[in-house]
Amino acid sequence: MSWLMRPLFSQGLQALGHRYRGYRHQGSSVLAASLCCSGLILAWILFRLESPGWQVLRSQVRYWFPHLSPERPRLGDGLRYLLQSGWLLLTYPAGQRTPIWARWSARVLSNDGLRRRPVKITGRQQPDAAPAAPSGRLRRVGLILILLFSALLALLCISQPFDLQTQLVFVLVLWVMAMLVRCIPGRFAGLLMIMLSLLVSCRYLWWRYTSTLNWDDPLSLFFGLLLLAAETYAWLVLVLGYFQSLWPLHRQPTPLTIPPAEWPTIDIMVPTYNEPLSVVKPTIYAALGIDWPKNKLNIYLLDDGNRAPFRAFAEEAGVHYIARPTHEHAKAGNLNYAMRQARGEFVAIFDCDHVPTRTFLQLTMGWFFKDKKLAMLQTPHHFFSPDPFERNLGRFGHTPNEGSLFYGLLQDGNDMWDATFFCGSCAVIRRSALDEVGGIATETVTEDAHTSLRLHRCGYTSAYIRIPQAAGLATESLSAHIGQRIRWARGMVQIFRLDNPLLGKGLKLPQRLCYANAMLHFLSGIPRLIFLTAPMAFLLLHAYIIHAPALAIVLYVLPHMIHANLANSRIQGKYRYSFWNEVYESVLAWYIARPTTMAILSPHKGTFNVTAKGGLVDRAHFDWVISRPYLVLVLLNLCGLFAGGWRLAYGDAAEMPTVILSIGWVLFNLMILGGAIAVAVEARQVRLSHRVDIALSAAVKRRDGHLFPCTVRDYSDGGMGIELREDGLLHEGDSVTLLLRKGRRECIFPATVKRRLGRSIGLQLSSLTREQHIEFIQCTFARADTWARRQDEFARDKPVASLSDVLMLGCSGFYSLLEYLPRPLAHLFGSVGWLLLWLASFMPRIPKKDTPLPDLKRAMVQP
Repeated sequence: MSWLMRPLFSQGLQALGHRYRGYRHQGSSVLAASLCCSGLILAWILFRLESPGWQVLRSQVRYWFPHLSPERPRLGDGLRYLLQSGWLLLTYPAGQRTPIWARWSARVLSNDGLRRRPVKITGRQQPDAAPAAPSGRLRRVGLILILLFSALLALLCISQPFDLQTQLVFVLVLWVMAMLVRCIPGRFAGLLMIMLSLLVSCRYLWWRYTSTLNWDDPLSLFFGLLLLAAETYAWLVLVLGYFQSLWPLHRQPTPLTIPPAEWPTIDIMVPTYNEPLSVVKPTIYAALGIDWPKNKLNIYLLDDGNRAPFRAFAEEAGVHYIARPTHEHAKAGNLNYAMRQARGEFVAIFDCDHVPTRTFLQLTMGWFFKDKKLAMLQTPHHFFSPDPFERNLGRFGHTPNEGSLFYGLLQDGNDMWDATFFCGSCAVIRRSALDEVGGIATETVTEDAHTSLRLHRCGYTSAYIRIPQAAGLATESLSAHIGQRIRWARGMVQIFRLDNPLLGKGLKLPQRLCYANAMLHFLSGIPRLIFLTAPMAFLLLHAYIIHAPALAIVLYVLPHMIHANLANSRIQGKYRYSFWNEVYESVLAWYIARPTTMAILSPHKGTFNVTAKGGLVDRAHFDWVISRPYLVLVLLNLCGLFAGGWRLAYGDAAEMPTVILSIGWVLFNLMILGGAIAVAVEARQVRLSHRVDIALSAAVKRRDGHLFPCTVRDYSDGGMGIELREDGLLHEGDSVTLLLRKGRRECIFPATVKRRLGRSIGLQLSSLTREQHIEFIQCTFARADTWARRQDEFARDKPVASLSDVLMLGCSGFYSLLEYLPRPLAHLFGSVGWLLLWLASFMPRIPKKDTPLPDLKRAMVQP
């Protein structure tokens, strides 16, 4: 036994001594180390920890328990290990990334025998239609009968009243079905998830309308109707969202089949107003390198600021410069004025910060010859700099961008229904179609979406290719981000009022629904504020907003939320993680509520505001101005939390379940608001030129003529990070020459070594001529493959992990707030924040994907 216990005691005493030396003045730390040592002794007595399997597990403790540190034990670590172990057993069997029951269901229920959905016939990418056989007609009749029977059965399930026990059995059966179906690959399983979600959500809404309004109490009825209106809006957006993303098209490029001599003339237009020249230069330089006959390519710099340096730059670069004498209708007026002077057959539009790749036109123009009615083809807006959510939360490259859902999924869904929106940049438009609708729309501040709506009303088609062919700058601050979203929200609601897609001629039903969903999405401000304050009606005013027993609320509300999240996670898994939408909407809710309401009442009001790009954030700070609404909502929810605590202690015992539910709702709201507060802590942004990660072969030459191969790891408009094969080849201050390939050509750029860390070298480009700057942009930002590989870089969503991330984000938001509070208030709330963080530390975590899995199977068979 001595050989077994000796290493155990030595490790435990070392850990205890280490903890005591580092924290001798903290009694809880010493106690934690003592308990850790005792737990190790007990575990070694009970389990055969010296076996190969246990050894592998012990060596991979960082993987399985990412939130725990054996070297720095904390009080309660035993319970944390126990909770994490139990959770892992249920979700991650040994050596597998998929639960056992999930793998079993995937084998039993496969998608191989399911009939594929027929290809949509629109005249664009369709095989020749064959005449329907009699058996085909019989199949259609059978399908219609099945659909009618299913609809009647669904209506019965939605409207049939159940007692609580029957409702429990019903939701458990549907939940088991959903958990089995979600493990089946293929789109058919996604459709089943949507059907189950709609069934549960429609039953919930039916129950809310028929059984949960207190008509005898005016106060309860008022607040209950407010909540019901918000829930109805959320249900409508959920249903339209399911329809919009039901079957994404995933259109691929089609080649140009005509000889280059017959290619059309294209006008590339780059509008600018108040952006610095350093932002505009890369876009113009990249446009000069686009693969298209030079005699058929005209580049226009549209300067609405009438600035002399821009005029001089356009002359030097060899592009057309247009500055109009008046400035009405902002960007739309700028483009319309320029198009009266241009005569190209097609117009390509780029925002002044969107740098196009050289393949942009060759990748997009083929569809215009394949479909003669195609008026507009849109590509994604990709951003190589982090937006405020990514930068302030440190999530850049780890969580999908806020716009990833739209450009990654919804536009593909719109393309299926021939309802792709024009997004103002990175698009090609047929000039004749644009002239037919009177040019770019000027009646609203979202001229892009309004223009595409008019094109669709005239019978033209649109297309979307989900391959990034340009990249730009995201907004630098939360205030700028909110200002941009306010303009979008106001403009979309203006379109809804002035040119309602549900009314008028020219649109098909799917197009009407897609446009309506996009416009209704921006009315989420008031419903989100209602959800964030609804539990206060009961906790502070004793108004029953849902007039039903607490158990009934649980049995109806939770299945509705769970199925909606499971279905959206299945559909949106790579483009929007679960529960992050709550944070995004909460950040914007207060700010878009007023302008959208005003746009409904007075749609002609509102002005175009330009989104600032290329700015700096010189120091980290808390934006107290932009965060005022979040702080007010936090204080209101804290009042509800204290009122709930008082009711638990002194209230009516019969109301305890309802009080507990309301407190749980308040705590969830506080975590979401904590995430909004975390976004308001502006991180430093001191780079004018943002770095882009890449792996690109290159070479570097010293002054003495020695040439060394290297790999470019990142680049910006002013420098590069390279990795050499050997250490010590370059030193700080060395003047070198960087060699990059552009097709078959080799381009050289003078540079200076600014930093050295082993084999990693930081280069600053120095004294580039205009020709060298153009070549550098075309060798880096404008490469054909620069952005294409980034479209599917995120792993699929895991709802439990996303919920954990959002809850931890909320805790970190309140913790960050304490750092910026005045000292007396920080001391007052510090203990509460510490308690919340300590409780959150017990939540299980998802093992990190970049850590290798232990090979337990091989270890178990070793002698």
